[in-house]
Amino acid sequence: MINLCRLIRPKQWIKNTVVLLPIFFGGALLRVEALYAGFITALSFSFISSSIYCLNDIIDLKDDRRHPVKCQRPLASGAISVVQGFIIMASMVILAMITLFLLPDNQMKTAGVIFFYWVLNIAYCLFLKQHAIIDVCVIAFGFVLRIISGGLATGIGLSKWIVLMTFLLMLFLSFAKRRDDVLRMNETGHAPRKNTSRYNLTFINQAITITASVTLVCYIMYTMSPEVIANFHTSNLYLTSVFVLLGLLRYIQISVVDKKSGDPTKVILNDRFIQLIVLGFGLTFLIIIYFL
Repeated sequence: MINLCRLIRPKQWIKNTVVLLPIFFGGALLRVEALYAGFITALSFSFISSSIYCLNDIIDLKDDRRHPVKCQRPLASGAISVVQGFIIMASMVILAMITLFLLPDNQMKTAGVIFFYWVLNIAYCLFLKQHAIIDVCVIAFGFVLRIISGGLATGIGLSKWIVLMTFLLMLFLSFAKRRDDVLRMNETGHAPRKNTSRYNLTFINQAITITASVTLVCYIMYTMSPEVIANFHTSNLYLTSVFVLLGLLRYIQISVVDKKSGDPTKVILNDRFIQLIVLGFGLTFLIIIYFL
């Protein structure tokens, strides 16, 4: 059971809460049916993501066995065989599709987006991840597909702002993660990924700075856009920009100073400062749209 959990990575399921963003930014947190549909979709995405983790570990088996940390993964260590890995992968896909039958509306459209995500990530595991820049763009686009599926499942229309902000933020986090790979390559002389040699610290640092800056500007424009002000009946959302700035700065600090940006999920789960920033952002946003 322990090896199964390590293979399907349930801790990584926190990423799929992105599916709930349309509910949050759509002001639908008090709609029980929207929360239910969002939860079901996030669960389906969690299962489909786990199937991709299985495939990724199967494909990277030889490289993982040479890696100082990844050699402990269930497949690389031999705790789970390749055949068992494929069976678990198929089981996760079946669970993902079965879960979608619990959706009250737009089952087929939501399933179509999730299936496209699955195919895209298979392509990523097989060859797209070998190409620098393309690899991080595919990862970021995967999160865009998550919010699209959340919007379809809940019946909440997506604004161009939420799509753009999601892509930019995830691009920022992906570059920060690649920075960890570059540091390891510089220390050991061995590239953790085939495309790591196409990155260096100068490029990564500039990419992180650019994506963080554009993300912040995009969020400020979102809070001050006429459509958002009209939708929430308030012009005070710009105040939450402070939390976005603090969050970006803190993550840059973790990446550049602490050199611990290799696993964004672990950072979010363990860093109290970022957790307080997220909590402060969420509470402030909700107070402004529901009580002011």
